[in-house]
Amino acid sequence: MIKLFTTIASAVVAGSLFVTAASAAGLAGAPAPFDKRTVNIAVVSFLGSGDWLQAFEAGVKRQADSLGVNLTVSQARNDNDTQRNLVEQAINLGVDGIIINNGRPEVLKDVAQKALDKGIKVVAYDVNLDNPQIPQVEQSDKDMARLVLEQAVKDKGDGFTGGAVYVAGFAPLDRRYAVWKDVVAKHNLKEKAVWGVVNDTVPASVADQTKAVLRANPDISVIFTPWDEFAKGAKLAIDELGLSGQVKIYGVDTSTADIQLMTEPDSAWVATAATNAAVVGEVSVRAVSLAIAGQFPGRSVLLQPTLITRDDLVNNKIGTIEELQQKFPAFLKSDAATAAWIPAAKN
Repeated sequence: MIKLFTTIASAVVAGSLFVTAASAAGLAGAPAPFDKRTVNIAVVSFLGSGDWLQAFEAGVKRQADSLGVNLTVSQARNDNDTQRNLVEQAINLGVDGIIINNGRPEVLKDVAQKALDKGIKVVAYDVNLDNPQIPQVEQSDKDMARLVLEQAVKDKGDGFTGGAVYVAGFAPLDRRYAVWKDVVAKHNLKEKAVWGVVNDTVPASVADQTKAVLRANPDISVIFTPWDEFAKGAKLAIDELGLSGQVKIYGVDTSTADIQLMTEPDSAWVATAATNAAVVGEVSVRAVSLAIAGQFPGRSVLLQPTLITRDDLVNNKIGTIEELQQKFPAFLKSDAATAAWIPAAKN
């Protein structure tokens, strides 16, 4: 069932929006307010595209459907002002909870506090709002980077020459890049270049940058990409330059599209570390629901990652996220932010 809130839809200048509505008010056996009425939750994402975001939003919707809540989902399409405006719109609608997905802390801290002051519960994913009242849903970014970079050292040994695709100011990228710097120091690696961009055409833009970097630095043998959209761009460049035998990509995050890129013949993308984006979405909805019900889920709601190599995918004939979930159980679900009254997400 689709329901449109014209007050928010008419105010959205950028980004897309979809709204779902519960089929009946009240969830049997749940605490207030879930037991008496339909709860309203808004999700505001900084990004506006990509496989990860699509999977995240699918998980959000599944968990929201199981709880019977009204859900609004909007994207700022990499625009700081738009994300602030979307959070303001959710506040003005009087929603019960807001999930903030990525973004710039300096842009969002005050507006998130404004929501709290209005009695609206806030949960943040991959943006550190540095507020004890706001649970942080997190992939273990340090573990993700550590797992994949340990694999790079295992494959290449100490002292290799590498580069990283990185843009500062985004909490998950900052945490992952910090691990890269630690590994560079610990294993005597040579960091020849750092490049990257966050925009609406990340893979294409990063591909152009990567081609220039590799032409200028032909000794680079490893590229660390702390986001899968970066990995896609790096792979495009390596393929176009015919360097898949010489330059290898070690990434973070995964999706069906990523798996297909990794399993291509002679793919340069040889390892990634990830959690299931759909499960992250489910956990985010559960966390804000617990907060709305007065059952604070804790400052940190942590999801543990899994290392996935190209050999794992090829040897196990894995071509989709669904097949990955079947053969890597950690990808199927998470016990983070659960309660007896919260129904499981309906896959």
